[in-house]
Amino acid sequence: MISIIQSWKRTDKEGLEMAIEYLGLSEINGPLVVLEGVKNASYDEIVEFRVDDGTRKLGRIIEIYEDKAVIQVFEGTDNMSLLNTHTRLSGHPMEIDLSPEILGRTFDGIGRPIDGLGPVASEMRLNINGLPLNPVTREYPRNFIQTGISAIDGLTTLIRGQKLPIFSGNGLPHDQLAAQIVQQASLGGDNDENFAIVFAAMGVKYDVAEFFRRTFEESGVSDHVVMYLNLANDPVVERLITPKVALTAAEYLAFEKGMHILVILTDITSFCEAMREVSSSKGEIPSRKGYPGYLYSELATLYERAGIVRGGTGSVTQIPILTMPNDDITHPIPDLTGYITEGQIVLERQLHGQAIYPPINVLPSLSRLMKDGIGEGFTREDHQDVANQLFSCYAKVGDARALASVIGEDELSPIDKIYLKFGEAFEHQFVSQRPDENRSITETLDLGWKLLGMIPREELDRIDTKILDKYYKPADEDQ
Repeated sequence: MISIIQSWKRTDKEGLEMAIEYLGLSEINGPLVVLEGVKNASYDEIVEFRVDDGTRKLGRIIEIYEDKAVIQVFEGTDNMSLLNTHTRLSGHPMEIDLSPEILGRTFDGIGRPIDGLGPVASEMRLNINGLPLNPVTREYPRNFIQTGISAIDGLTTLIRGQKLPIFSGNGLPHDQLAAQIVQQASLGGDNDENFAIVFAAMGVKYDVAEFFRRTFEESGVSDHVVMYLNLANDPVVERLITPKVALTAAEYLAFEKGMHILVILTDITSFCEAMREVSSSKGEIPSRKGYPGYLYSELATLYERAGIVRGGTGSVTQIPILTMPNDDITHPIPDLTGYITEGQIVLERQLHGQAIYPPINVLPSLSRLMKDGIGEGFTREDHQDVANQLFSCYAKVGDARALASVIGEDELSPIDKIYLKFGEAFEHQFVSQRPDENRSITETLDLGWKLLGMIPREELDRIDTKILDKYYKPADEDQ
């Protein structure tokens, strides 16, 4: 039996308004509770629970029908009872306190400080669901973000305002790559615009969270990084909130403070699995691989929060990281992500097995916005031509290796043998680099030309003649 208790709360104008408090619950099912007889409730509204021992918990309304509300409890439903739980509706969706002070701070998955430095002195409170960007006010992404990693900067260039996911697999070094990007990312050259990083981890183990925290502190970059950490032992439903909280902080810094923000979200697969678990608890009919039918729209609401607003000075760029179950790129999560985002960076297990770091397979990797943020005035005039030629030559390496496996390397034609040598050099010199090696875009392009010097000039059919005359040097001339 649910009873209604009238309670009073003080408003900002020092007046009194009535809030309705409910005693008792109708149902408890995993992280979900059901409350009947609800009045004036709204979707996404934040709810406060008070249990017998005085503990307070937060929840979010995720479903309403007639007078019944289904509520997600962030901290889990432990110690909650059907009879003695007090429930109060807040009347507003979840909001977080924001100010420039969040830079250098660490928060939990729902935006509460966990670094021992006390609460944030709030300048503004924003709804974590964000405000959709009017397509008319969006600025087309230009200018690149330098990561210091040749395979990304040279061949799948990250553009400001872009969403470029990393497709990885269990056991591959995506965490190390994410940490390296955080340490090295910049606007390139001597650009003096404000740049910061928002880092959100969902469902990570404690040692992984510590690795990120320690790495950022030791490298001295933590003062321009905002961290949101949802650990593996934290409640599952928090994982659904974490990326939204992180993106809200990013939008505040970008659109209110005029900063260029790079958002790294790891691991999107944990977010999707949390969604599947909650969906199952609600009794919804599953779709592909047991995931709910609205998986696409939920992912889109995250990814589409990247961009640039016309007339503003800031931008939000996203690198979501997701682990593909069984390395299956056709799995619903990478499959749907690929439809929404502007390309992908693919990590390959075979390259990892050859001790190549980062193990980026450049052939299935792609940056759809790359062409608009490179070249003269952005990176260097030869960038697009070099990238096209490296892709073309490396594709021929695959053909030469396939042929060698059939007829033997000794029977290959001279040009195929050249491509085999080029492939080895490309993987071990261009793609592979130390975890602490930060290459400038000039160093990356020069290295590309050095490798192309191994290939006879007549084979370089993707480069303009004027560019060839200016930059091409056969390998024997370099020695």
